[in-house]
Amino acid sequence: MIVWLNGTHGVGKTTTSMLVQQLIPDSRVFDAEKVGETLMDITPGLPATDNFQHWPPWRQLVVETARRVLDYTGGTLVVPMTVLVEQYWHEIGTGLAQYAIPIRHFVLHADQDTLRSRIEGEHPIPSPFRLKYLQPYAEAARTWLHAEAEVVDTTHLTPAQVAAQIVLGATEGRSGA
Repeated sequence: MIVWLNGTHGVGKTTTSMLVQQLIPDSRVFDAEKVGETLMDITPGLPATDNFQHWPPWRQLVVETARRVLDYTGGTLVVPMTVLVEQYWHEIGTGLAQYAIPIRHFVLHADQDTLRSRIEGEHPIPSPFRLKYLQPYAEAARTWLHAEAEVVDTTHLTPAQVAAQIVLGATEGRSGA
């Protein structure tokens, strides 16, 4: 099984994924961003883009990597990864479904003011990359993303509370791709 933690940058996916992994026996964290970093290291480079998710191989390699790791280890993969393009989410979900890998999809959510405050407070110079995804996240949440997942509002919860809620939802199977 895959427990996918979606949501915009700064919402707490990485922190939560580590806590979720500790609560689900025989689970591992798979950071799909590392697949994108590998693609960015290819020389000469792939076609220019502002986001490695726009490269079709990223989506295909995420599916293949998850499948291969699960074939090798069994258990559960916890994937903390923002996916805001509906087509990309469906490509990943369809790819995993072809291998009969169930996905429990969670969106960690916080209001825009909270997200901005978290992003601006994490470093002396706030990440322009993270800030530029606030609006695309809001649009995805409004149009498709929240309908595709179980939404966990992190605004007033500790990371441990968020993790506990996700583990409960994953074990009850209340969400899907």
